[in-house]
Amino acid sequence: MERLLKDYAYYLKMERRMSPNTAASYTSDIKGFFADCGTAPRDVGREDVRDWLAERAGKVSKRTQARELSALKSFFDYLILEGERNDNPCDGMESPRIGRHLPDVLSVEEVDRIMESVDCSSAKGLRDRAILEMLYGCGLRVSEAVGLKISDVFLKEGFVRVIGKGDKQRIVPLGEVAADYFTRYLECRPAEEGAEYADTAFLNRSGRPLTRVYVFNMVKTQAVAAGISKNISPHTFRHSFATHLIENGADLRVVQEMLGHESILTTGIYTHISSATWQAAVLEHHPRNHKG
Repeated sequence: MERLLKDYAYYLKMERRMSPNTAASYTSDIKGFFADCGTAPRDVGREDVRDWLAERAGKVSKRTQARELSALKSFFDYLILEGERNDNPCDGMESPRIGRHLPDVLSVEEVDRIMESVDCSSAKGLRDRAILEMLYGCGLRVSEAVGLKISDVFLKEGFVRVIGKGDKQRIVPLGEVAADYFTRYLECRPAEEGAEYADTAFLNRSGRPLTRVYVFNMVKTQAVAAGISKNISPHTFRHSFATHLIENGADLRVVQEMLGHESILTTGIYTHISSATWQAAVLEHHPRNHKG
């Protein structure tokens, strides 16, 4: 089983191009299922899956349930590809309905207050301010921020090359404010602990990469310092970035590309745009919807 899970994890990363975090979650879900089920992968039946999911329903959220079912479907599809099974016991099973969850959005004034709350008289402060400017100015995910490479920030050209989910690349414009604080941070950036961190942008005092947990805690701390009572996280800056762009007239497709979304429906959700709004825009401009 351990070997099978290792091969499955490799398949998720290399063939499905899943992020390391998603692949780890899927692998953990599969490991949990078989620890509870006690049935060999070839012999798992539909009732085994139904019983396990029903038992999990009282313990985890609907979002987690949906992910677990997705992981199971993926795993048994993998077994079919490997010739270990002829069917997928999860076929036809529906995921629990998950309502749209839109996190709090910061106003431009609230963003300014959080930025100004950072004490930039120290190297740590300049680093934290640079991270916040990148989160908001470029719409980065927290994983993209902590994994940012110096060589991917093109200060003179004014853009950032972002390696997002599934190792997909996108290009995001770099504003003057974000570029200025990033430059100031580089001037006092601590020496990296090892050569493998020489190109890592954001380092801690020991010269090692920052963790996602640190950025989460830092954002919470600065929100309190700025007197912001909203429940925010690093992702709030990404969400606010997209919302403010749309409110100021940016094209939805452009925002989609900058966020790295495969589907414009996802972008519509992130930017609070109802389906009726963008559908109307499409119908208005489509040549086949106008009579000559």
